[in-house]
Amino acid sequence: MADVARLAGVSSQTVSRVSNGHPTVVETTRQQVLAAMRQLGYRPNSAARALRYGQFHTIGVILFNLSSTGNSRTVEAIATHAATEGYAITLIPLGAPTQDNVLGAFTRMGELAVDGVIVIIEVHLLDTNTVVLPPGVHAVVVDSDAGDRHCVVDTDQADGARQAVRHLLDLGHRTVWHVAGPVESFAGERRTAAWRAALEAYGRPVPPIERGDWSAESGYRAGLRLAEQPDCTAVFTANDQMALGVLRALHERGREVPAQVSVVGFDDVADTSAYLPPLTTVHQDFAEVGRRCVQALLRQIRSGPAEPGTDLVPTRLVVRASTAPPP
Repeated sequence: MADVARLAGVSSQTVSRVSNGHPTVVETTRQQVLAAMRQLGYRPNSAARALRYGQFHTIGVILFNLSSTGNSRTVEAIATHAATEGYAITLIPLGAPTQDNVLGAFTRMGELAVDGVIVIIEVHLLDTNTVVLPPGVHAVVVDSDAGDRHCVVDTDQADGARQAVRHLLDLGHRTVWHVAGPVESFAGERRTAAWRAALEAYGRPVPPIERGDWSAESGYRAGLRLAEQPDCTAVFTANDQMALGVLRALHERGREVPAQVSVVGFDDVADTSAYLPPLTTVHQDFAEVGRRCVQALLRQIRSGPAEPGTDLVPTRLVVRASTAPPP
C-alpha cells in the first residue's frame, strides 16, 4: 500500500479509501490511485478488510437441489444481482429436506464467513412441519409458507393458477382438468389449491387430479389417462415440462391441441414458444425473484433484522397457440 501511495503521490489513508470504495474520494484522485495499483499489480487484501469491517461481501445460498427449473433459474438470478451489488455467492446443496440439514448448513455458512443467507425451500421438510432458522442470522427464505416467522420472497403461485383457469373458462370450457405437481411441493400445493378454488368460485365441477413429479415423462403418463376422458377439453398443468408430456400423449391418442383439447402450462421456460403447438403458459419472473431476495437480504445486512412477511412477485399469462374454445 505504501508503494501505491508513493507512486500516486497520496497518503496511505487515501489508498485505503479507494480500496474500500469510499465515496468521499475525488474522482481524479481515485483514478490516479487506481492507475498506480494497476502499474504495481497491487490487489487489496479482501480478507483483512472483511475482518476489520465485519463484512465479507458474500451471500450464502442453501437449497435442496439444482435440478428443477425454478431452483436453477432462481440461483442464477441471485448470483447475477448479487454480483451487481459487489457480492459473491457461496452455494450449499442439501442431501435431504430436513431441519437438521438446514441447521447444519447454517453452521457451515458461519465457517465460510458469509454476511447473510438465502434459503430456497421448495418442499415440506421431512422431520418437522415448518422450517426454523437460527436466531440472529440475516436470512431470506424463498418459496415457503414461513412468512409469519421469516422474510419470504415467492412467486404469486395462486394468482398464476387463477389466471390459467379463468382463461380456459372464458374460452367456454365447462371445467378444467389438472396435472398437479408433487404433494410435498409448496408451489405445486398452492397451484392446485388455487385451481380448485377458482373452479368452485365459478360453480364448475372439479375433476379428479392427475399427479406428476414435474418431469415430462410424468406429464406424458397423465396425458394418456386424460386422453381417455371424452369430456376433457381443457388441461392446466402445474409446470411446462409436464405440459410437454401431455401434448405428446394427446398427439399420440389423436386428440388435437387446441382444436379438441386446450393445454396451459406454468413457468414459461425458454423453449415453450417452440413446443408444438406453442404453449400458453403462466410466466414466472425468476429474475425479479432473485433481485428481491438479494435486496431484502442486503437491507438486513445494512440496517438490521426485517419484519416477517411474504413479498409476492406477480405472474402473467402468456397466450400462445395451445388454447382455443372447446369443440
